[in-house]
Amino acid sequence: MSDRAAPGQTRGRGARSNGSSRFDSERRVWVDDGWGGPDEWQDGAPGIRTTETADATRTIIARNQSPDISFDRSINPYRGCEHGCIYCFARPTHAYLGLSPGIDFETKLLYKPEAAVLLEKELRAKSYRCRTIAIGTNTDPYQPIERRRMITREILKVLARFNHPVGIVTKSDLVVRDLDILAPMAEKGLAKVALSVTTLDHRLARSMEPRASTPARRIDAIRKLSEAGVRTAVMAAPLIPSLNEPEMEAILERARDAGATEAGYILVRLPLEIADLFQEWLETEVPDRASRIMRLIRDMRGGKAYDAAFGKRMSGSGPYAAMMGRRFRIAARRLGLNERKLLLETGLFSPPPAPGDQLSLL
Repeated sequence: MSDRAAPGQTRGRGARSNGSSRFDSERRVWVDDGWGGPDEWQDGAPGIRTTETADATRTIIARNQSPDISFDRSINPYRGCEHGCIYCFARPTHAYLGLSPGIDFETKLLYKPEAAVLLEKELRAKSYRCRTIAIGTNTDPYQPIERRRMITREILKVLARFNHPVGIVTKSDLVVRDLDILAPMAEKGLAKVALSVTTLDHRLARSMEPRASTPARRIDAIRKLSEAGVRTAVMAAPLIPSLNEPEMEAILERARDAGATEAGYILVRLPLEIADLFQEWLETEVPDRASRIMRLIRDMRGGKAYDAAFGKRMSGSGPYAAMMGRRFRIAARRLGLNERKLLLETGLFSPPPAPGDQLSLL
C-alpha cells in the first residue's frame, strides 16, 4: 500500500502518494507529531519541483519479443514523465532506480543526452537490419522537458538522414514543432504519428493527466499533422470503464474529423504499484464511482487488478471487455477508420557516409 503524500506535494501532480517501491524494505509514512509537521504540509506550500538528471545509458534501441504489439524495437528518450498520467503503466519502472512510482515518477526525470550519438552508432552496425522504430512506447517523447532538451528532435534528425522509418505515440501537441522533419519523412513513407486522446472533458484530463496537452490541443495536433501530409492515428487509450470509456465513439469521431485515418484502443493496465496509486486517485477525484470502476476493471481482468497475459493485457476478457471491443469495431467501421493501415517503408534505409569514410568510385 502506498503512503499518502503531503498536500503540497500533490499540487499539479497525478499521483496522490510517493510511497516506497516494491524493492524497498522500509515504508515512508508522513506523521504530524504535533510540532507543526514538515513545510510541505503547511497551507500554501509550493509543490515539488521537477528535477532533471542525465542518464548515462550505453545503448538506445530497446528490443522486445512481445507477440501482441506491432514493433520489435523502440526508443525512449526519457525515464519518468512529467505529464503525470495517473494510470501510466511505465510508473513501476522507476522502482528500478530506487525511486517511487508515485510522485517521484513525475518529478525525478532522467534524460539521455547522448541518444542521437548512440542511435547513429547502432544504425551503422553491419549487423543492423532495418525495421520501424517506435518512439513513445514507455514514457512520452514530447513531455515538457523536450522543449529544452530536444532529444527527441535530435533522434528524428538521425532517422531522417538514414531514411529510417519511425512511429511516434504522444499526448503532446509539441510534436507539431517537428513537422519540418516529419513531413518530408512522411512523404517517403517513413513516418506516422499517433495521438493518445483519453477524454474530451477538459476537467477530467486536467486531473487524470495534469501536465499533458489539453484534449483540444491534441485534436488540433492531429489536424496540423494531417494537413502537412503526416499519416495520423488516434489512440483512445487507456479506456477506463465507467470513467472515460463512454466517450470512445466521440473521441474517434473528433479525431476522424481532424484527419486521423487509423485508430486503436487499450484497456487501462494496472500492474504492480499502479493499482494502489490509481485507486487512491479514484477515491480522491471520483469517490462516488471508485468502487464501481475498480469492480469493472477486475471483472475484465479475471478478478484481479491486472492480467499480464499476452493477448489479454491490452483488451481484457469477459462480457464488458467484449462489449467494448464490439463498440470500437462498429465505430471505426462507421467512421471509415483503419480501412487502410500504413506500413512504413523499410527499403530506403541507407546509412549516409560518416566523416572520414572512403568514398566509393562506383
